[in-house]
Amino acid sequence: MQLVVARIGRAHGIKGEVTVEVRTDEPELRLGPGAVLITEPAHAGPLTIETGRVHSGRLLLRFEGVRDRTAAEALRNTLLIAEVDPAELPDDPEEFYDHQLIDLDVVLADGTEIGRITEISHLPSQDLFIVERPDGSEVMIPFVEEIVTEIDLEEQRAVITPPPGLIDESEAVIASARDGDDASGDGDGKEGV
Repeated sequence: MQLVVARIGRAHGIKGEVTVEVRTDEPELRLGPGAVLITEPAHAGPLTIETGRVHSGRLLLRFEGVRDRTAAEALRNTLLIAEVDPAELPDDPEEFYDHQLIDLDVVLADGTEIGRITEISHLPSQDLFIVERPDGSEVMIPFVEEIVTEIDLEEQRAVITPPPGLIDESEAVIASARDGDDASGDGDGKEGV
């Protein structure tokens, strides 16, 4: 199985280093020296990582055969793809690869079917499951412990306990800043004098 692990950014310096936008939770495993990566577009690779280092919070890589800024700049926007055994699991039992989660059935604790995970969106604050409902509509479910209570890869399902309104908007609880502020009881929303 092939997984995108990074995208090459701009050249850094004059000796062939490039910045990379990391797209893996395991950069030390996937982007270490000696790693051979497939590329998209294919004509740019395969690329073998010669060195890697962090500079000002960004990962810099140098590839074998890329010795100057011009060659490095020619790789800009190239995707780096690693071959991964589909049976391989992350070291942490609470972590999952995207390919393990795609197509899982999403159900409530009582077994009620919600839909199927079609995509995972990685946002800065949290990941979201994009779930296709049986009627073709989509719902976004935050991949947080409070909502996604169980991932069962053997049964191919994700069990959720959503708050009111997440799945069915008619169940949403509307909270207002005005609720409880009307201390005078006269209904005009102003405090008593």
